Parts: sequence; C-alpha cells; structure tokens
Amino acid sequence: MEQDIINDYTQRTAFAQQEADKYKTLANNYSLYRLFVFGLFILSVCIAIGVDEIYIIAFSLVVLIICFSWLIKKQSGFETLKNYYLDIKKVNENEVASMQSQANMYDNGAVFVNDKHFYTSDLDIFGSNSLFQLINRAATLPGIMKLAAWLNAPGDKNVILLRQQAVEEIAGQNDWKLDIQANLLFSLKQRREQIKNLVNYLNIPVEINGENWLGTYSRLAPYLLFAVIICSIFYIPARYFIPVLGFFNYRLVSSRSKSVDKTDLIAGKIGTTLAHFVLAFKSIENGDWQSAYLKEVSSKIKSTGGTPVSGKIAQLSKLIDKLNYRLNMVVKVVLNTFALWDLRQIIAIENWKRNNRESIEAAFDVVAEFEAIISLAGLRINYPGWCFPDVINCDGYTLTAKDLAHPLIISSSRVENDYELDDSYKIDIITGSNMAGKSTFLRTIGINTVLALCGSPVCAGDMKVSVMTIITYMRIKDSLNESTSTFKAELDRLQMLLKAVESEQKVFFLIDEMLRGTNSVDKYLGSKAVIEQLISKKAVGLVATHDLQIAELEAKHPDYIRNFYFDIQVKDGEMLFDYKIKHGECKTFNASLLLKQIGIDVDAG
Repeated sequence: MEQDIINDYTQRTAFAQQEADKYKTLANNYSLYRLFVFGLFILSVCIAIGVDEIYIIAFSLVVLIICFSWLIKKQSGFETLKNYYLDIKKVNENEVASMQSQANMYDNGAVFVNDKHFYTSDLDIFGSNSLFQLINRAATLPGIMKLAAWLNAPGDKNVILLRQQAVEEIAGQNDWKLDIQANLLFSLKQRREQIKNLVNYLNIPVEINGENWLGTYSRLAPYLLFAVIICSIFYIPARYFIPVLGFFNYRLVSSRSKSVDKTDLIAGKIGTTLAHFVLAFKSIENGDWQSAYLKEVSSKIKSTGGTPVSGKIAQLSKLIDKLNYRLNMVVKVVLNTFALWDLRQIIAIENWKRNNRESIEAAFDVVAEFEAIISLAGLRINYPGWCFPDVINCDGYTLTAKDLAHPLIISSSRVENDYELDDSYKIDIITGSNMAGKSTFLRTIGINTVLALCGSPVCAGDMKVSVMTIITYMRIKDSLNESTSTFKAELDRLQMLLKAVESEQKVFFLIDEMLRGTNSVDKYLGSKAVIEQLISKKAVGLVATHDLQIAELEAKHPDYIRNFYFDIQVKDGEMLFDYKIKHGECKTFNASLLLKQIGIDVDAG
C-alpha cells in the first residue's frame, strides 16, 4: 500500500516537472517577443528619421510601452506558474524521501531539544532522526512552534478528538494540502523572524510630522503641478513656477526621509513575502470545512461582510510594492517631484496599520494551526494502516494497543507488539537480554502515546489511551559543564519523577535500567525502594531492567506488579531475536555470549 502512495507522489512529481517546463518555455518565448517588439521600435525610429516624421516616433513609443507592459505581465505570470510547479515538485519529492528514508526538507525541531523535559529527549521527539523530523510540514516559525507545543504536552480529550477530525478532513484533501504547502514553501528560505518582525512593525507607529495636511496635499500635488504645466502653455511666466513647485515637493519628501527609511527597513523587504501569504490565506478562506476544529480556526480570517484577511494583506503587499518604486533612483526623483510618492505610500501604510494590525497577528496564528494539522495529516495520508486511537475517560489508566510498532523504524524492519493496560493501576517489570528489545519497546509505547495525545494517528492497528502525563528515565547523562555525575543525574531525574507523581495528573512513567551509576547491591535496593514508593503513590508505568531480583516484586505485590520479558534463542552459537514481548520473567541472557564474540571468555579461570 505504501508503494502505491509513493507511486502517486512520483506521478505528481513528473506532472509538476512537465508543467514547470511548459511555463518556462512560455516565459522564454515572451522574453523573445519583448526583444522583437523593441526591434520594431528601433525600426520605426529609423523610418521616422528617414521620412522626417516625429509623430511616428511618438506613436511607436506609446505602442512600445503598451506592448512591453503587457508582455512583462504575461512573462511574470508564466514565471510565477513555473516556480509554483517547481515547488509542487519539491513538496511531492519530499514526501517520497520521507517515506523511503525519513529525510525531510522541513525543520527537524533541534531547537526544542531539552534534556530536562519530561520525555522529549528520551523519546526522540526533536532533533535529527526524530519524530518531529518525520512529521513536520510547517514552513513558518509560528507553525513550527505550534506543532512543537502539541508534542511537548498532551491535549485534553476534547481537543484531541477535534484535532483527529481535522486531520482526517485534511487527509482527504491531499491536493489542497500539497497546494498550500507549495504556496508556503518560500518561507523555508526566509528569515525565521519574518512574521514576528512584521507583527512588531505593525504595532509600532511611524511618526510623520504634519501627516494630516501632507496626506491631503500629496493627493492634490500631481493635479496642481499638471495645472501649472498647462497654464504655462498659455501664460509663459507660469513656467518659472514648475521647477519651484517640483523642488518644494521633493524637499517635503526628503525632509521626512527618516520616517520613510524606518518603514522601508522592515516593510520594504516583505512585499513579496506577503504576496505568498495571500495565496495561503485564500486557500484557507475558500475551503468548505466540515470539521468543527477547522471551521472555528478558519472563521478567524473568513470575511463576514468586510474584506477577508487575504484581501487586507494583498492591500498591504501592493502598498509596499509601490513604496519599492523608490529603489530606482530616476523613478524615485520623478515620482517624489510630481506626487510626493514616498510620503503618500508611507501615510497609506500607516492608515492600513491602524485599521488592520489587530487582526493580522491572529491571522498568522491561523496559518500556524493549519500547518500543524497538515503535518499530522501527512501521517494519515502516507501511512493509511495507522489508526486514530480511542481516547478514554476512566478512573484508572488505559493504554491498550494491538500491532504497536515504532514509527521511526522503517516498515520493513518494524516488529509489532500488543500491550494491555485497561482502566487499572499497574507497574510492569520488563526483563530480558541485551539488545532483545526492552528499550525499543518502552520508546514505542512512549512515542505512540505522545502522537495519540496530540491528535495524530499512531503506528498501530488499534489503540485506546487515557490522557496522561508521560515521564521517562532512559538516557541519563553526566555533565562536565554542570559538574554532574551520572549517579547525580539519575537522582535528579528520580526526584523529578517523584515530584511529578504528586503534582501532575495521571503520570505514566517509562524507566530503563534504574540507578546504573552505582554498585549492584545499591542498585537493587534503591530500585526496589523506588518502585515500592511509586506503588504507594499509585503511580503507573513500565520498568525495564536486567536485574531479575526486581521481578520478584510481583510475588509481594501481585495486584500491582506484572512481569514481562524479551528473550533470545541461541542456535549453533548464534543469537536469534524475535523482539516479541511475553508474560513472565526472562530466563535466558546473552552477556557472556556477546563477550565471547569479542574474545573475552567469562568461564575461563
């Protein structure tokens, strides 16, 4: 089934390349047409000189300007379509790469790595080869942060169910999903602070001395100067007023250049960026959303009789583009002399900010919400065999799953297991040989629970889960910078776990080899004491250990402790792993065999 999905993406990629090539050819052709039109203009000039008719040049110049403008507009449109289909191609190629090797051109969330978080470091939620790398399809910083927040903490039941419905709806509209991803792909190449800078700029007014009368005068100035020019035809002394009025206009602009430069510093660089966001907002506004979550989120930007957000941002984008005319020095002088152009655009932008700034920050949050949902929907599309978990309300803890596997292990190598914890309080002790699968199973339970409690599909055939707070104790590391030994780091983690059990709602812990930084006697006694304290606090979770004595706690607490194990089979001196969890205690260990393979015979002597 996954191969069929890969084939679909491959076909989409090929089609996008064909369309990009088509529009590239059209753009190149229109470039040649512009050269041809310019050649005709030169020819008309030569003819005009030959027949001594200046009107031919004037007529040809008008025709040239009209034709050039039309050809440039057409060529620009073809360039835009070419770039769009190239982005569509990149988006589809990325899906293939993700499914085949879990590569991803989007951010892997390394900035969110936090060794002191309850679970994200131990469960590979962020960073290289992480869950975030697998699922993230957010190109904007707000979208990345939104998705990270969902993975950093569980949602409540209602939120989870609403997100599940939204993910299902987006998953059923893969064409729409890929389209909006292509429209937002430009953001990967932009500075991550672009939206933050824009929002900050919108909230900081630019003071312009005499803004009220300048706004009126800037609209009248072109007509006033044109009237003086017409008047000079009939009244020659009026000609002297033309340069005076032009200089006065230009001086008004230059005297307020600091205000213009302040706006241009930020706004002047985001006109094109805003034009891309217009397309994304339109996609969301035009969607006929059925799920309650997407209806509510999209309603924040949809028109309710006024201008929709896409229209408002398009207005700002056009105003900024007009301001950028000043980048051409000749155009700048002419426009400012005749129309006080820079001031006119600055005043218009400030008026736009006053009328719209409050709604824009919320609008970008809508894009972030959709990017986070889109990221989760990608799992539903690419892995249709995964399921949406049932979220259960119960007094105890529920975490049951069939055919549960680790989502970061490629499908051909995954080993599926079942697990059952049904509205009860249990601590499961998992014993087993080295490399038999204990740690991977703990991470499989943890990472799928994180997915489940953020509203995502999970890598399982069936799953039921209650809302709980996961805390892990796995990759305990010392720290030279903090002068922390491994044992001290373990104690700190244990202290965090015990405090969380008392303060957090329904803590579900995953412990992999407790107190490894001390001697075997203290390790056993300490581990036993910790587990019994967790029992007294009615904590629930899994403990993986090599220490068989820990498994003996089942006899003392038969209603609370359950024993499971992973084993190996040795055939002709070769170790065979099935990575399947089984009830009971492990009886077969492989440390001596592993040592013999590197030349150490533990039986010698």
